[in-house]
Amino acid sequence: MNTKQAVSKPNVDTVRILNIDVHNWEFDAFVEHLEEGVVVTPNIDHFVRLHNDPNFYECYQQYDHVVCDSRVVFLLMKLLFPSNNLVAQIAGSDLFPAYCEHHKNNTDKVKVFLLGGSEASVKAAQEAVNTRTNSQIVVGGYSPPFGFEGDPQELQKIIQLIEAAGTTALAVGLGSPKQENWIRENRDKLPGVKLFFAIGATIDFQAGEVSRAPRWMVNMGLEWSYRLMKEPKRMFKRYFVDDMPFFWFLLKQRLGLYKNPWR
Repeated sequence: MNTKQAVSKPNVDTVRILNIDVHNWEFDAFVEHLEEGVVVTPNIDHFVRLHNDPNFYECYQQYDHVVCDSRVVFLLMKLLFPSNNLVAQIAGSDLFPAYCEHHKNNTDKVKVFLLGGSEASVKAAQEAVNTRTNSQIVVGGYSPPFGFEGDPQELQKIIQLIEAAGTTALAVGLGSPKQENWIRENRDKLPGVKLFFAIGATIDFQAGEVSRAPRWMVNMGLEWSYRLMKEPKRMFKRYFVDDMPFFWFLLKQRLGLYKNPWR
């Protein structure tokens, strides 16, 4: 159970999307604000899981910064709830490199550690970020083996590696819900880490192992189609089976019929 107190939140508006409140930040203002807490960036897959999984929902209740990752969700909210005025999509894959760029001259205080990806991608991502920022802001990285979450010795090794690097900002790219659960269970064991990012495939994006869609596709809400073309076997079921309930839930919210199953 997490005992670390949530950080004090600024006076920022929130927008209700199904059963969670999303913080309504402009992108640049959010990057400048980030100093401590846990950042989660829900996409459609997350919103469906938040409706179906009470443990995942409880994770979100403990986290400090919830911003909208999905362009599709952003555009649908503009269409269906124009008065809510959701001002920006803040994707984790954009946020993390922007955070590193913002603090590239502050590496005496900001030290980033990457947890996740493959052994090759985590090294490549560290080199890519440090090269792009012309700094040593990423101080280390580790790709945990399959099933690590059930191995106490491996879990202790991860904690020690993060602490030994002097980490202040930890980017966790283990996939959802594993990354959110891991942060919830281990946040208190890392008192030196002030900021946690749950960032999914961002480590692989930074390494160049997985390419992102062209910006025009992202802006039009078509990034999902690009990922489908790149990884059809993995993404087809996610997009066309697992994620479909989201659109029904959002329509129910528009009609005033949606109910949070956990409250």
